[in-house]
Amino acid sequence: MLDDTEAVARINSGDGVSDVSALDTLTVFLDIVLGKRYTNPSSEIITLLAGLDEVDTIFLDFANAIDTVTRSGGSDAEDPLQVFEPFLLLGLLANYNKFEFRNPYRLRFEDFVHETAIQKIILGFGAVCARSRDYYVAIQEDIEEGWTLSNTLKYIGLGALAPSRSSTPTRYAPNADERKDLFSALPKNDASILLSTYDFTNANKLFSHSLISNPSPTPKSETAFSAFLSLTSYMLHHAHRSTRSTLYGHLNLISLRILIEDQSLCTKIFSPDLSQHVRLCRQRPPFLPRSPTPRPLAAVIFDMTIDAITHNLRRRLSVPLYIATLDILHRLLAHLFITRTRFPYHWPLLWQTLLSLLRFLTTYSESLKSDPDLPALIDILLAVLLLAVCSGDGFLPETDAYDDLLYKIVENGHLFPRFKSVFAHLSRPTGSAPPALLYPHPAISPTALIDILINISNHFTSLLEAEKAKGTTFGEKANLSPKEVSKVIRRGCETLRMPEVDGLERWVRWREVDEKGFLKRVGRAVCEDARKVVGK
Repeated sequence: MLDDTEAVARINSGDGVSDVSALDTLTVFLDIVLGKRYTNPSSEIITLLAGLDEVDTIFLDFANAIDTVTRSGGSDAEDPLQVFEPFLLLGLLANYNKFEFRNPYRLRFEDFVHETAIQKIILGFGAVCARSRDYYVAIQEDIEEGWTLSNTLKYIGLGALAPSRSSTPTRYAPNADERKDLFSALPKNDASILLSTYDFTNANKLFSHSLISNPSPTPKSETAFSAFLSLTSYMLHHAHRSTRSTLYGHLNLISLRILIEDQSLCTKIFSPDLSQHVRLCRQRPPFLPRSPTPRPLAAVIFDMTIDAITHNLRRRLSVPLYIATLDILHRLLAHLFITRTRFPYHWPLLWQTLLSLLRFLTTYSESLKSDPDLPALIDILLAVLLLAVCSGDGFLPETDAYDDLLYKIVENGHLFPRFKSVFAHLSRPTGSAPPALLYPHPAISPTALIDILINISNHFTSLLEAEKAKGTTFGEKANLSPKEVSKVIRRGCETLRMPEVDGLERWVRWREVDEKGFLKRVGRAVCEDARKVVGK
């Protein structure tokens, strides 16, 4: 029988016949070792696997063995889901003390270029995401019933002719309290694979491009990236229900941010050529609009961020999750601004959502002021709003869409002075979230940004009031029709002095070192999930 070091040596030898036996031995051995609980996991597991004296040599050999198998394609899996456990193990190894020393597994992620192996990993990853998403759907189906023979006959008043359902077993539907408990237990342990995906996305350009560009395995199935976005949508929809939901949802937002910060990938995300159907979560109102046709991936991501903002507003707000969500929005809008791309989308819903968040922060400011990351949230929220207001005429699809944005600023004009008075003297404490933006002029403060919104609102409000006064009858001002309001807004744009706020489109690229604490929390959650996976 092989021991663990002999198994590693056999794999490194490249003998395909003995690979299977060696991998089986390692699997059983690691199942036993990693499945136990330890007082000091790091040191005790190292001692068991290698001993303190030879840890560097043995672990480097182990990394080379895994690299040999993945590069040679010798670990073929007929079922895509079989990728799950090996990929999870790679993620765990790549995260082991990676902030303390140069982790050899992470280095392998960076120079891994075996396209066939990457395709298999992505295929398996998509299957795991789809399965994880389906656990949410099993609790509450959120797809509208389609047109069948039965409901068509009922619709035209011939329900008596519809086929009987008495022979069809009905699935038990949990009540509201039961659904709450069931959703709180999700995502299941399968979500642990998301850490491996983050690491591969952060380290390997070939993996990132393949993840976005790979087609679906069959004409009627979803792509791996669609499944990833779909799972992310469901996790973010329910993020407030548990710490694990928040952690994994936040982690996926970081993976998305890394992809979007690559300009070539961001261009693909906006391209109609990669339009897809993506199942988004609609398990609680307000529901996202439905789209009967495939859409560019950017439209799906916009929807996902809107839903995340809308459904997680709580007094105990997860401020880092909202910062990560707005980071995504900022990068997408910045790309549209820089490339001067006019993009069709239901923009009014986005502006309404952002202003609702601003209203929420103002209303519950006393509950939030103690959060050290609040200044970073305010920075990115104001930057997104100002970027849209100052440059929206360059990326919104038509003039009416820009007029609507300006009118929404006017409608919510009463919020801005209140927001300023509440947060004007908010300081950024030591150890808070790092700034997500790169302003070229330090004088551009949150107070200056909110003043711009106040001035824009006052400009158009005075014009609208003057127009109403023209139609005064018996001392009462006339109401303006939507068409008249639009005319006033358009005329007001000619006299509006829009300040030049350079740098709102600039951002700080993702760096792991800025989020060490968060990534370590994710690593602990993944280790716990991995133990449960191994123990099954």
